[in-house]
Amino acid sequence: MADLEATHADPGEAPSGSSRRNFIRGAILYAMFVGTGVSTTGCGGGGGDNGGGDGSPPPDNSDVFPHGVASGDPLSDRVIIWTRVTVASPGTLTLRWEVASDANFGAIVARGEATTGPEKDYTVKVDVTGLQPGSVYFYRFLLRGQVSTAGRTKTLPVGNVSQLRLAALSCSNFPSGYFNVCAEVAKRDDLDLALHLGDYIYEYGLVGFASQLAFTIDRESQPPHELLTLEDYRRRHAQYRSDPDLRAMHARLPVIAVWDDHDVADNAWSGGAANHDDANEGSFTARRAAAVQAYHEWLPTRLPDPADPLKIYRSFDVGNLVSLHMLDTRLIGRDQQVTLDQYLSGLADGPSRQLLGATQSDWLSARMAASGATWQVLGQQVLMARMHIPLSVASSTTPQTLAEFTAALATPEALRSDSQRALLAQRRVPYNLDAWDGYPAARETVLAAARTQGKNLISLAGDTHNMWGANLTDANGQRVGVEFGTSSVSSPGFETRLPLIADTVLADAFLKMVADLRFAQTSKRGYLVLTLTPAEARGDWIEVSTVFSRSYSTGVTASRRVLPGPANLDLLAA
Repeated sequence: MADLEATHADPGEAPSGSSRRNFIRGAILYAMFVGTGVSTTGCGGGGGDNGGGDGSPPPDNSDVFPHGVASGDPLSDRVIIWTRVTVASPGTLTLRWEVASDANFGAIVARGEATTGPEKDYTVKVDVTGLQPGSVYFYRFLLRGQVSTAGRTKTLPVGNVSQLRLAALSCSNFPSGYFNVCAEVAKRDDLDLALHLGDYIYEYGLVGFASQLAFTIDRESQPPHELLTLEDYRRRHAQYRSDPDLRAMHARLPVIAVWDDHDVADNAWSGGAANHDDANEGSFTARRAAAVQAYHEWLPTRLPDPADPLKIYRSFDVGNLVSLHMLDTRLIGRDQQVTLDQYLSGLADGPSRQLLGATQSDWLSARMAASGATWQVLGQQVLMARMHIPLSVASSTTPQTLAEFTAALATPEALRSDSQRALLAQRRVPYNLDAWDGYPAARETVLAAARTQGKNLISLAGDTHNMWGANLTDANGQRVGVEFGTSSVSSPGFETRLPLIADTVLADAFLKMVADLRFAQTSKRGYLVLTLTPAEARGDWIEVSTVFSRSYSTGVTASRRVLPGPANLDLLAA
């Protein structure tokens, strides 16, 4: 095997002799921010104290641990800790690890050894057991006299829990912009954990989705081609972990993660993907296996079934307050997506059409039934709320079609023209058939379970790159729960897909078109903070002003809350 330092050189670092490229980048960035009036002062990124504003990684004591540390999948008595080793001499390596109750490692509560090698891409995962509930711990790794950055983690509490506060993130696309969202999450001292709801990486090559400014901000994808092999996916994960803000977030909080389509290939389903061609790219099964292996190597996940790495769905109980169910709506049970024409012909309406798959769906129902927690929270990828819009708008979303429909709505019935009445009477269809809207029977199964069991249901969703807040209603219009949809870390939203429609106009139109929708913001990057107590669940959508500079501002875009009890379950202003 080749020298590891050469084989796995930090893809995020600029190559030597790049002064001309850096000069060009600097000139373009200067023109961008001066020409658009974007402020170059503000909160600042670079992971706060964990990294430099110039993109340099957090300070490690050596180059042995350049990808930092991470923790994840906390339970009341255990947590996964993670790192990756980069050394010049390949082969099997034995590291030491330590967990302490203090940041100075004066009170070691657990220690041991772990081995790694090329079969694991030199990643290390340890499931540290015997910990105390609801406690903060610090951890580190040691190899050949070198010590990693210290990480901070936290176990889940038990019993009567008064509060849980978490951050929900999604869609972190390296070439689309800086991970300022991760920097903000890392700076907070009021979070218990973070959820990543998918698209932790993107699979495209240099000219893939939202990569137009990647050269300018020195974030071009590596490897430069689309990901197909295990080595491809490993290199891309390594590049993402070169980001100082992502490393800072992982070092600060335990992360619970699930994959979405771009962790494998765009619009993936159980048997293929829109962005996969068997004839030219080989077996989708082999590609999926490679992506899943790299995902588990590079993220601090705990496999529910080590014999089945595709089985990522799992639950986390937080005392009597929350049961968090992390779902896979993408790889294990999803039937292929339908087109709009197929939807109109009724192909999405089959009673056996699956999104979770029968096994996972039965598991979720059983887990909710067994839980006595106040809140049942679904950590999953795609919007569950009914996002049905008029067919005329779904077929062609333009300023004209939106204006015509909203004008018809605003016109008093007695004054409406025949064409306006026809607009209002037309069929409603999902705006996104990749979401639960394309799998109505599967959604009814989940909602029926929550309703009959009398549960307070909350869905958390990513995927869309926009902010949404909505009620969850069943086919009879009965409220069953609420949904908080988070924006993206860096991937653009409707502001690039529909650039001719002002974001305020589009958000207002969605609120008028979609009966269950209570909040929409379609042009900001950010994350969601969900605070759960016995009395309410509150969602705060946080935005960052830009992802094209490491200097930025941040603020609360909106807040909504829901009260427990079957008579409530309505998203209210906070």
